[in-house]
Amino acid sequence: MALFQAFNISASGMTAERLRMDTIAQNIANINTTRTEDGTPYRRKIVTFGEKSVTPFTDYYDSARARAVGDVVKVTSITEDTETEFKMEYDPTHPDADENGYVYLPNVNTVTEMTNLIDAVRAYEANTTAFDATKAMVQAAMNIGKN
Repeated sequence: MALFQAFNISASGMTAERLRMDTIAQNIANINTTRTEDGTPYRRKIVTFGEKSVTPFTDYYDSARARAVGDVVKVTSITEDTETEFKMEYDPTHPDADENGYVYLPNVNTVTEMTNLIDAVRAYEANTTAFDATKAMVQAAMNIGKN
């Protein structure tokens, strides 16, 4: 493993988790948005992670050495949650109410979003801890060379 690969893996994990936290914040901020640009209620967004291979040569090199070290983390997609249905609320005075007086509300659940946010924060903290541990090991190794 290259000296800075551990730093890159931790840093990419922190970047990916930060984007996940931003997406969760966007979901929570739009919990009452009943009309978007396309005229439908806001749909919850979901972030998906994957492993980012640096180059095709890296894949060959890794398989030749048969090691189980991954590359950096990347966000593979941010998709809309189309499986969860919109909530319906009876409010005939609402400007977005249908002919029966029902308003379609976003498919955002605060409890789910807060749970996902806690998970993202813990993963971010784990990457920070790994980054700091790697930094401490490198500093210790550099101090060995001084003596």
